[in-house]
Amino acid sequence: MQKTLTPKTVRFHSLDVFRGAAVALMILVNNPGSWNHLFPPLAHAAWHGCTLTDLVFPFFLFAVGNALSFAMPRYIEKGRSYFLQKVAVRTALIFLLGFLLNCSPFFRYEGEQLVFKSWTFINDEGSIVGIRIMGVLQRIALSYFLAALIIYFFKSTQLYIGFFLLVFYWLLCFFLGGSDPYSLQGFFGTAVDVKLFGAAHLYRENGMPFDPEGLPPVLSSAAGVLIGYKIGKIIQDLSKENKSLMLKTIIAAGVVCVLAGFFWGFVFPLNKKIWSSSFALFSSGLAALTLAFMVCLIECGKWNGRASNFFAVFGKNPLFIFVLSGLLPRLLSLIRISETDHGKIISLSPLGWFYEHVCKNIASDLRLGSLLYALLATLFYWSIAYILDKKKIYIKV
Repeated sequence: MQKTLTPKTVRFHSLDVFRGAAVALMILVNNPGSWNHLFPPLAHAAWHGCTLTDLVFPFFLFAVGNALSFAMPRYIEKGRSYFLQKVAVRTALIFLLGFLLNCSPFFRYEGEQLVFKSWTFINDEGSIVGIRIMGVLQRIALSYFLAALIIYFFKSTQLYIGFFLLVFYWLLCFFLGGSDPYSLQGFFGTAVDVKLFGAAHLYRENGMPFDPEGLPPVLSSAAGVLIGYKIGKIIQDLSKENKSLMLKTIIAAGVVCVLAGFFWGFVFPLNKKIWSSSFALFSSGLAALTLAFMVCLIECGKWNGRASNFFAVFGKNPLFIFVLSGLLPRLLSLIRISETDHGKIISLSPLGWFYEHVCKNIASDLRLGSLLYALLATLFYWSIAYILDKKKIYIKV
């Protein structure tokens, strides 16, 4: 008698593969050998526009919403107090992890001396800078929190509220921005972030304070989590009865979001750095179409080969592997390897030395060496995720 996998098992494998692919790409694009030598798809758009790299983060937020659709019935069953405590604690932990990652490695070099990293300090260029407060994990935490509240308290109007968030954010950008409200200088969110966090604690874009993971765009990114949640509900509601209808519904939803985001982009440009509403819709639609493709292969086509399992490994411990990929290079940066370059003494971290002496010179096109380094880094973190999966160790927040 042929053994049949339960829908729940297959669905979770699809989600693991989708989420794992997003994590793998996040590691790949965040760990080049050199930021000065990137192939165009592996670099963010300079400002307006959308590249493959720009899609990685919203795809992960979409996966957060998708996973939330499986967890929410348990939250609802256990009552409001349990839900609020669970969501608040998870939000706080993810936010704290992101903040501590920004603080790491807790020391910095001041000349040749290693000193404790203070809240604010003067960098080598003579500017007052400080520990960044916001970041990728912080954006995930706040987007998850806002979306979870909407899902729990507004069960029948979630999509309407998501659409309202997108329109409201657009209006804020348009009316509170400068003469060019969607430009780096005109974006209203920077003034909000400076007021809340201080200019020294923001990321810098072209020399001016600007945080691409700032607070105001959470209104837009939370809508992406809501869309991911709704797609997850479609999978749960239709997969048992009619998988063909399920796939058609997901594809239709994805196409609508892509087209709506694309055409909205003519008045509110696609822009990942300010997380424009058009970008939120466009990227979520592409995420839905990508997930539909994976569901078709894995659930309907039973495609459970090595490629899918490779990404699924990343999806089993996504936050831990992502944090590790950010923490390890920071820790290794405290180790300095001195060498002479054209008569000048320079200092390299172990990873910097590896890129300069192993990866950089494999080809005359320096982008190839930079890509090789990123691929090797991704494989290294995959090996850690693989070992954890083999030992059935799953670190959840």
